[in-house]
Amino acid sequence: MKLAIFTVMLPDMTPEKAAQEIKAAGYDGVEWRVTNVPDDVKDDAPSFWGNNLCTLSPTEEDAKRARQISEEAGLETPTIGTYIRMNDIEGVKAAIKFAQVLGCKQFRVGFGNFTGNYTEQFEAAKSFLAEAIDLAKGAQLKPLVEIHHRTIVPSASLMYRLVSNFSPSEVGVIHDAGNMVHEGFEDYRMGLELLGDYLAEVHIKNASYEPKKAGVWQSGWSPLRNGVVDFNALFGALKASGYDGWLAVEDFSKALPSKEALADNIAFIKEVWEAA
Repeated sequence: MKLAIFTVMLPDMTPEKAAQEIKAAGYDGVEWRVTNVPDDVKDDAPSFWGNNLCTLSPTEEDAKRARQISEEAGLETPTIGTYIRMNDIEGVKAAIKFAQVLGCKQFRVGFGNFTGNYTEQFEAAKSFLAEAIDLAKGAQLKPLVEIHHRTIVPSASLMYRLVSNFSPSEVGVIHDAGNMVHEGFEDYRMGLELLGDYLAEVHIKNASYEPKKAGVWQSGWSPLRNGVVDFNALFGALKASGYDGWLAVEDFSKALPSKEALADNIAFIKEVWEAA
């Protein structure tokens, strides 16, 4: 088991500062957030999906920067967290180039939110993923798809329906129990057994539901220590499946300042992993 931080959770740190703090806290790797921060938010306060200071642009220059930062900090880079959407072939090509320069073997692709007709969107996603796989093969890289709420792959079984059209040597899955709180929960062990060799990475975060005065309860992000995800069950299932890959933390709870969250989350994960 190796632990990484997805830098989306450190919006108030520069990549250089983040790498230092990630290493000091005892993590093994860093999963860089790679996307373009819109110009119209760059004067805003730092935030996860807005003016995130710990973001690298999908350029060769920033790929070289990421490699230098990672190597100087002694951190591995298991994958890069891009925000590629359906049919963005140029985005796939940019991610492949970035990963090659960085020396990373995997990159994330996505399909955006589920809208319209599921069958039509599923077939479009399958075709797009086939294109991404073909491009990645030539570079000896692997695209990863994340289990994510409000997409066509919110659960392990729906994800398997998609990726089973390809070989696990061609495409991988990011399991995310925190996303499955919002939508897509299935028994962890069943889902992991179904995914089998497609499982390439596990994201670690938590979420919970809070009642409104009336109507449907609202979901939101929670600290790892306090939410719906049963990490003892999740880690037990990962151990039973023989998984020994990367756990990448992305804590969106804002329960602690960034530096303190790094230390508290790794302590919690190690404690529960040993007990599971």
